Amino acid sequence: MDTRRALLVDAFAAEPLSGNAAGVVPDASGLSGEQMQAIARELAVSETAFLLPSETANRRLRYFTPRQEVDLCGHATIAAHAHLHESGAIGSGTHTVETNVGDLDVEIESDGTVWMTQDRPRVERVDVDYDRVGSALGIDPAALRDVGADAPAAVASTGLPFLLVPVNFLENLGSADPDSSAVEALAAEYEVAGIYAFTFDALGTDSTLHARAFASPVGIDEDPVTGTASGACGAYLREVGAFDEFPEEMRFEQGHFLDRPGEVRVRVAEEVRVGGRAVTSLDGNLVVPPIEADDIVEA
Repeated sequence: MDTRRALLVDAFAAEPLSGNAAGVVPDASGLSGEQMQAIARELAVSETAFLLPSETANRRLRYFTPRQEVDLCGHATIAAHAHLHESGAIGSGTHTVETNVGDLDVEIESDGTVWMTQDRPRVERVDVDYDRVGSALGIDPAALRDVGADAPAAVASTGLPFLLVPVNFLENLGSADPDSSAVEALAAEYEVAGIYAFTFDALGTDSTLHARAFASPVGIDEDPVTGTASGACGAYLREVGAFDEFPEEMRFEQGHFLDRPGEVRVRVAEEVRVGGRAVTSLDGNLVVPPIEADDIVEA
């Protein structure tokens, strides 16, 4: 049977077992989509990145949740490039990566910080039924209406769409108790990967906001720290004029209610970029069985 190196790399984190764990398979050449999906199920983290050769960029990445392939994943991109840099496979500077949404730039600073340029932003304000959204998230609808006039709900994407829902206070966001089936119904209606709820009532004095991401439609009940949604939220904040003077860099905190605190750095100018550090927490080998003719993976 085929044996592949597989790692767990904690993205948007300064130390292991925090931030958002991503699976990384440094050499996925020759693996079928079914085998990649089986590996993602086995690693059982929110997303696993598979590195492949590319004809248009320095490398290609495919991303799988335990349930399905997704077009883009910020934290897994950060994790994969942080690993390549840490191992000496690539140096600091600008690299390109082929994804299902197109070729994107990735910049690695000398200290290992990885910056990912995301896809062209799209922000669309939407009228939502706050009673329904509040029920889906397990948050008092009044906590959503309280900020809805100044910070309306919106569908935003920088490669992967999310329904963005502002919440008035951290206490209300922290007490969220989402109904996965209701979240999935909303996601299907708005054609998004999940709901990204956030509040400007953050824990850290240097933090711009605190967020939680519920993505049960793609197999993730709650994503600890979310790069693509953070980029989309950064674009949203500029679109709605959230600040009198838009900051050069924002810091989004997330994951604290899952005991995996992390921080995403977000820059919105001509392009949307998200950045952060990553640390390896597990490095080993995984045995990958062949795909049978009936496409069932034999464990």
